[in-house]
Amino acid sequence: MRDKTPADHRTSRPDGPIFLIGFMGTGKTSTSGELKDLLGFDEIDLDEAIASRYGMSIAEMFERDGEDAFRERESAMLKEIAGGEPVIVSCGGGCVLREENVSLMKGCGTVVLLTAEPETVLARVKHRTTRPLLNGHMNVEYIADLMEQRRPAYEKACDLTICTDQKTPRQVAEEVSAALGR
Repeated sequence: MRDKTPADHRTSRPDGPIFLIGFMGTGKTSTSGELKDLLGFDEIDLDEAIASRYGMSIAEMFERDGEDAFRERESAMLKEIAGGEPVIVSCGGGCVLREENVSLMKGCGTVVLLTAEPETVLARVKHRTTRPLLNGHMNVEYIADLMEQRRPAYEKACDLTICTDQKTPRQVAEEVSAALGR
C-alpha cells in the first residue's frame, strides 16, 4: 500500500476532527493519546465511548447483540461527534466498513489510516482478550487475511496513511501532526 501524503487530501477538513482508522493493533488508541498531548485537542476512543454508554464491553455487545447492532451504535456515536469541536477520534477497526461512516468522517474532518504488518499486529494484541474478531484466531495468517479483506475500505476512506511499524506512539503522532501541518 502506498502511503498517502498531505498532497493527496481531496475531501478532508483540516480544521475538523482527526479520525484515526486502521486494523486493530495498529496503534490508534496510543497515537490518539500522544496527539492529544501534542495538539491540545480532546480525544475520544469510539469503542470506549460506546461501551460506556451501553454499560458493557464491545465483546459482550458482539456476543449478546451481534456485530450489526454494534455497528449501528458505532454509526450513531460518530454522528454525535461530527460537527463538534476539533477532537481526535480513535475508531474501531471496522468503523470504515459502513459507507455512511466514511462519508461522515470525510465530510467533517481528516481521516488518517494507521497501518502495520500482520506480525506487528499479532505482537501488539496477542495477550488481549478484548478483540472479539480474533478470539480463537490469534495467528499471523488469520490477521493478514482479515487485513487484506479490509484494505480496500481503509484505502478508500483515508486522506493520509502512516505506517506504525517500529515506531513509538509519540513518533507516529509527531508524523501525523507534521503531515497535517498542525
